[in-house]
Amino acid sequence: MSKKTDGNVYTVVFAVGMVLVVGALLAFLASFFKSTIDENKRIEKQQNILYAMGINENGEGDVKFVSKNVVGDLFEKYITQQLVIQGDDVTPNDKAYMINIKKEQALAKEGEKRRFPLFIGKKDEKKFYIAPIRGKGLWDAIWGYIAMDENMVVQGAYFDHKVETAGLGANIKLRFFMDDFKGEHLFKEGEFVGIEVSKSNNDPKNDDKMDNEVDAIAGATITGNGVSAMIKTELRNYVPYFENLKIN
Repeated sequence: MSKKTDGNVYTVVFAVGMVLVVGALLAFLASFFKSTIDENKRIEKQQNILYAMGINENGEGDVKFVSKNVVGDLFEKYITQQLVIQGDDVTPNDKAYMINIKKEQALAKEGEKRRFPLFIGKKDEKKFYIAPIRGKGLWDAIWGYIAMDENMVVQGAYFDHKVETAGLGANIKLRFFMDDFKGEHLFKEGEFVGIEVSKSNNDPKNDDKMDNEVDAIAGATITGNGVSAMIKTELRNYVPYFENLKIN
């Protein structure tokens, strides 16, 4: 005589029960840790924005953010204004740094008007305009922050990735790559063209800041192309804002 636990019905009921229990547990944990998760997101985004405008604790060649203990105070000190650009509207919003760029990109694909955050900072009497960008690497998402002056000349950059190949595409978040973008122009002969991560760039020391190119990472062509694409497609959306700066 078979046991009740041997039947298919029992298996299905047990599986459904486990799914419900695990789902409820995960929902509880997500709710319980929501404030901690939100706080970690705030800290990370503020660190990234400050890093792009040159406020960090870098050593000779490493990447080191300002500490969690002081990032909030430094963000308030150096970021003088946060804006949200949506079509022709430019609105101050002191929580603009928490806008989810991935969700905004998805909404834009559905035909909705996307929001573009822009952070204005000031350091050593110099003004910085920092924009978040997001794109696709070889395996998954890549993203970053680009700091610019009023002419959209790059003043600093920070890049990161989800699962790019270690030692290859993952190197977009290393100093030797990110530092090359500083001083690069996004315009050429009055036209926005972005910056190309180029395998054929004949400027190994990156002395030419008017060529709209930086050296590619060996063995990371697709990730590099993703960086080029996200800079061009994302930052193009900020051009009208910078054009209005010149008019006003």
